[in-house]
Amino acid sequence: MDDETNLSASKKHDDSRASKKRYDGERQARNNWPEVVGLTGEDAKKRIKEEDPGFQLQIVGPDRMVTMDFRTDRVRIYVDSEGKVIDTPMVG
Repeated sequence: MDDETNLSASKKHDDSRASKKRYDGERQARNNWPEVVGLTGEDAKKRIKEEDPGFQLQIVGPDRMVTMDFRTDRVRIYVDSEGKVIDTPMVG
């Protein structure tokens, strides 16, 4: 490969990385949904999914155990025994 080809390949690689960073930055701009507190878990899930279909959404009932790992592609929706959202859903 000559220097021009290497430079072109390197630029393509850098551009794809920059695009990914911009996308991740946009996703992190919205990391919580306080407006869904009081809705049913299913309604909250639907609203968040409409805004960003890339999130993995989990409805978590009372007294349910969850892992403690932090994931930027996950939003947990905590609900009470009636299925109503009791805490602001957040990325993690």
